[in-house]
Amino acid sequence: MATILPVLGKEPQFGNNCFIAPNATIVGDVIMGDECSVWFNTVIRGDVNYIKIGNKVNIQDGAIIHCTYQKNPTVIGNNVSIGHNALVHGCTIHDNVLVGMGAIVMDKCDIHSNSIIAAGAVLLEGTVVEAGSIYAGVPAKKVKDISKDLISGEINRIANNYVKYASWFDAYNETPVK
Repeated sequence: MATILPVLGKEPQFGNNCFIAPNATIVGDVIMGDECSVWFNTVIRGDVNYIKIGNKVNIQDGAIIHCTYQKNPTVIGNNVSIGHNALVHGCTIHDNVLVGMGAIVMDKCDIHSNSIIAAGAVLLEGTVVEAGSIYAGVPAKKVKDISKDLISGEINRIANNYVKYASWFDAYNETPVK
């Protein structure tokens, strides 16, 4: 069963039709929308600030979502995929974004809609990702504008696939998350 704990009187809240893997950890001031999935070995720590997660967000295996004490919450929009082993910390991610496997997104970053952060990219503190662009490298820089095909073929495809993958665990999802 997932570890879901209150911190300082604030308890995680979940929308409808969410899948939380049995070994995920979600603590504190976390609000999650509908049709989200939190996969195996993921940690979402809303202990030192709040974390707000929109609808149809998947946070894949081993990812860590955290924030900065009294400074930077983490806000994630709708239709967002956070790849395996990514680290997302004290930042804002707008709608329709793919954060690749192993990427690091630091405090005060602002990732605008319809963007891709490449696998292994490191967004240094305060990086602003232009809407409709791909950022890659260490430190991450814009490498190109994103095509409409990549928006539907990657960003939307992955988000939709994870809603489907979560449905495979329906027997587990029948137990309400509190």
